[in-house]
Amino acid sequence: MSAGAPNRRERSDDELVRDFRVHGDQEDFRLLFDRHKRRVYTACRVFLQDANGAEDATQETFLRAFQNLDRFSEGNFGAWLMRIAKNVCIDTWRLKRRHAETAEENLAEISDGRSLESAAALRAAARRLMEEVAKLPEQQRRCIELKVEGHSYEETAELTGLPVAAVKSHLQNGRRMLWIQMEKVLG
Repeated sequence: MSAGAPNRRERSDDELVRDFRVHGDQEDFRLLFDRHKRRVYTACRVFLQDANGAEDATQETFLRAFQNLDRFSEGNFGAWLMRIAKNVCIDTWRLKRRHAETAEENLAEISDGRSLESAAALRAAARRLMEEVAKLPEQQRRCIELKVEGHSYEETAELTGLPVAAVKSHLQNGRRMLWIQMEKVLG
């Protein structure tokens, strides 16, 4: 490559956006995606506290950016993208909250007295379960919390710094301890 020839990876965000608008070359948008995906995913992961939700929010962010690129005026593309990510995360959070509120309303609409007693007992058992989880040894507790959040064994291993075999062992031992404690409570 000659000294005067620009390297595609060295182009600024503004240049990539401009070139994409003019030529419609998908490679330009892919470069923007590659450049910003980690930052967007990390922000979504922190906001949503859910790896799968963060992946979905990241995809939605870039889809919205792609669909609205004509609205972007030159400036800080990364900041514009992060505003989109924030809005996607807020939309996702509101949707989850709405689903939770609907579930609570459905629970409140139960007219049978025994069903209300069962619901109250279930809430008390769930509260007790959370107390028992908090009492577990730290590595068992952390592995169980990550599993409940939907992480795979491999993701849990990466997040905790433990080998996958140790994650499986901590999960098995933690579940066993919780089972024993909850049998006493519910027994």
